[in-house]
Amino acid sequence: MDNQQNFNINYANQQGLAKPVERTFIANVFSWMAAALAISGITAYVFGTDMSYMSYLMNIGADGRTTMTGLGWIVMLAPLGFVLLMSFGFQKLSSTALIALFLIYSVLTGMSLSFIFLVYTQASIYSTFGIAAGMFGAMALVGYTTNTDLTKFGSIMFMGLIGIIIASVINIFVHSAGMNYLISILGVLIFTGLTAYDVQKIKRIGAGVEYGTEATAKLSIMGALNLYLDFINLFLFLLRLFGGRRN
Repeated sequence: MDNQQNFNINYANQQGLAKPVERTFIANVFSWMAAALAISGITAYVFGTDMSYMSYLMNIGADGRTTMTGLGWIVMLAPLGFVLLMSFGFQKLSSTALIALFLIYSVLTGMSLSFIFLVYTQASIYSTFGIAAGMFGAMALVGYTTNTDLTKFGSIMFMGLIGIIIASVINIFVHSAGMNYLISILGVLIFTGLTAYDVQKIKRIGAGVEYGTEATAKLSIMGALNLYLDFINLFLFLLRLFGGRRN
């Protein structure tokens, strides 16, 4: 946090303005996150439960083998590109452009999530989503209310995230069920911790922003993206652990 942001926070606190602006900023962040999750959830359900839509993403041969369509590959690979574009283009892109990218990203992510309906039962998907929502909400509350500085904790969680990414790549070639189970457990722990860290970070940003500016609007979208990623990854790792597979 730079000196200018510290000055803004201290000035806002002295003027009694920090709390209302902070709460408005956090509310905007969670509103955008909720909107993106709703879009992704609806899209995933539509594509995952209707084979006429799923056929746009994958082809099923006469022998039962499946192959990805061109759109399917785009759906699987494009979301990462959108995250990188939003992150590295933050300074140059307008808030309108960031919003458009975020909403398109949520649609593409929903399409990619539709494949879970082919692997897991709907009942286990819905129950796991509820568990993920409960855990996310609890840790978001911790991050918002705690007076403990979670900066170092967040750094540890980020290093853990790098570790599970490397382990996941290795396991593509090793095919170890034990490693897959361990990665899933660590993934749940890491994204649970990152939720608290990211909410605290968003709270601190909210205490130093100026209401109604272009910069504040852009920061709220990026904050929503971070929380969206925390939730989606927490949900997917929980599903890998507890999801009931289809026969």
